[in-house]
Amino acid sequence: MTTTFVIEAMAAANAQLRWKRREQEEVQDSDSTSDYSDDDVLVRGRSEPETRPILSVQRTGGGHVDHFDIVERVEMGQMASMFFNKVGVNMFYICMVVYLYGDLAIYAAAVPISLMEVQLYDYCGIFTVMLGPFVFFDAQKTKYLQILTSLMRWIAFTMMIILALIRIGKGRGEGHPRMAQISGVPNLFGVCVYSFMCQHSLPSLVTPISDKRRVGTLVVCDYVLILGFYGLLSFTAIFCFDSSLLHDMYTLNFTDNCDVLDIPALRYFLGLFPVFTISTNFPIIAVTLRNNWKTLFHRDGGTYPWVVDRIIFPLITLVPPIIVAFCTHNLESLVGITGAYAGTGIQYVIPALLVYYGRRHLVPMLGTDEVNKHRSPFRHTFWVWFVVVWATFCLMFVTANIILEDTKK
Repeated sequence: MTTTFVIEAMAAANAQLRWKRREQEEVQDSDSTSDYSDDDVLVRGRSEPETRPILSVQRTGGGHVDHFDIVERVEMGQMASMFFNKVGVNMFYICMVVYLYGDLAIYAAAVPISLMEVQLYDYCGIFTVMLGPFVFFDAQKTKYLQILTSLMRWIAFTMMIILALIRIGKGRGEGHPRMAQISGVPNLFGVCVYSFMCQHSLPSLVTPISDKRRVGTLVVCDYVLILGFYGLLSFTAIFCFDSSLLHDMYTLNFTDNCDVLDIPALRYFLGLFPVFTISTNFPIIAVTLRNNWKTLFHRDGGTYPWVVDRIIFPLITLVPPIIVAFCTHNLESLVGITGAYAGTGIQYVIPALLVYYGRRHLVPMLGTDEVNKHRSPFRHTFWVWFVVVWATFCLMFVTANIILEDTKK
């Protein structure tokens, strides 16, 4: 649902950008050809969109301009700046910053855990020294690196599913899961949000698609494929391994059990798989977090001193997640908390508010007759508030469970 909200908001943002450019062109043309004064033109340019649609100026050569064609990549931060007020924009960036901090903390903890299994030492220190300096620079031209990382993910996922199925098929599965365990639902919510988090990447994924008429079908197929992989991975895991012995880092179940995989080279591959994939993503996410910090504190016309820009921002990006990684290696809690709090904002609340305010912004410009061809099937306002209420309820549920668990301890 929220994925369709983001796509609709992207179309609305593209329409607003076209409208603003056309308005600027009209003001320039009027300034050079009409008898109006400069002040009259500026007043007209500002007031007309609030009083009548401008469909008449959006037509060129007698043809109808497709206002909602997604041809420009408009990131979620830019959409927030277009549709939200100042408080809303700041809240958006705070949510992104918290989520990215959680991401980095998970990555910084996951790599050392994997390295421990292959008998390396000073793991967090090595990770910090090797990848930390990338935060002080920019990560660009990572296309082939990301392709290689994706290929490794497919290979590793397929290997783990097949190996678990083989063991279960031979009757050596150790898992005897219960039908349900209510106490695990709150953490399951956070993990699921984190696992299906892609809303912030949709602008980069959808915009390059040439034929966007089937973009909704493509998104549905993508989610079904992901769900299928997660389902296979999860169900083979719970029947293959004793649940009390399952590692938070699932790949480690194949490295410390020769009964599952007795080929040393493949065991090392699965053991180091998180190291390879996470190490390529850590600098990219760190640079993204650093840039979000800069945007959050940015003031129009102002620049940062060199020390603040090149030293302070990278340090406040790198130091907190590394400290968390040194303090805890509990990946289950890190993923659950990151997904349940910051992840909920990005996956549920922000898309719902973007599509709500995006619709409101378009009415004064295009009127009510223009229909967004990328509008969500859940177009009624009820669904927007349903998502917000659902996210709030889940957060309250997760928070209450965390408090109760801490009280028991």
